[in-house]
Amino acid sequence: MTVLEVDGHWTARAACGSGKLAPDALFVEGSAQRDARGVCLGCPVRLDCLADALDSRADFGVWGGMTERERRALLRRRPDVVSWREELVGSDMTLASLSSRV
Repeated sequence: MTVLEVDGHWTARAACGSGKLAPDALFVEGSAQRDARGVCLGCPVRLDCLADALDSRADFGVWGGMTERERRALLRRRPDVVSWREELVGSDMTLASLSSRV
């Protein structure tokens, strides 16, 4: 039985949860955030992660490939969004199309 079968939550499939990364590696500041964002590039649950961070207003860390500053800016530009999960995960939206809409 796989971890995903035991825990159906998106975090079970996250690239950052593979055990190869220190738990605090995505909670860095400055230029280290660029490296942290690289972990998210090929992650199969990137949109789930970003939606969760936006919906919960996560203050720190890189989530779904976005820094806290980028998430705050997105939330300011799109105050009309009630559920980022529906906006990002519940549609065929990609991060590229999201950035063109903000």
